[in-house]
Amino acid sequence: MQTPLSKQVLRSEALARRRAAAAVIDSEAFAAHLAVAGAAIVAEMQPGIVSAYFSLRDEASTMPLIEALAERGVLTALPITGARGTPLVFRLWRPGDALVSGKMGISEPAPAAAEVAPDLLFVPLAAFDRSGHRIGYGAGFYDRTLAGLRARKKIVAVGVAYASQETDKIPHEAHDQRLDFVLTEKELIDCRVSDSA
Repeated sequence: MQTPLSKQVLRSEALARRRAAAAVIDSEAFAAHLAVAGAAIVAEMQPGIVSAYFSLRDEASTMPLIEALAERGVLTALPITGARGTPLVFRLWRPGDALVSGKMGISEPAPAAAEVAPDLLFVPLAAFDRSGHRIGYGAGFYDRTLAGLRARKKIVAVGVAYASQETDKIPHEAHDQRLDFVLTEKELIDCRVSDSA
């Protein structure tokens, strides 16, 4: 019987596939697709506040999506990474607002920006499966964040990834938080319809 691959191995392999995909797929076209498809999800779900992220390295850019949502009057927010072991904090931000350099050089809203609890989150990831299980970057920030938000209200979590980051089955534990959807350059995957938890 074959031993299931560890999260660390799956993460490493998926990130290598992402690097390869980012080298051949038009990143601007993917970002434009994400803006249109992501805005359609927001229009359907009608959340009060939407969070996205500033892309690092070869992550798909959500900036055109944030711009499209802001133009439609949707309240948008960005995450702030705190100490390891804590959930993310979100502050309102729209294009043109002030930014500061945060942890790992990631741009974040200024401290004066209002802290909010988003209703729909676009989430970066290393690997995913069609059941909505994801592997992040190893620190657990989004698992803690999604768990905390879901304890307070109904939210929607949308993973953003290249199709090549898909894995057949991701090992998961009780504390791991599932995604509701995954949006790739090829399709929108509705993970809520999956039977395999």
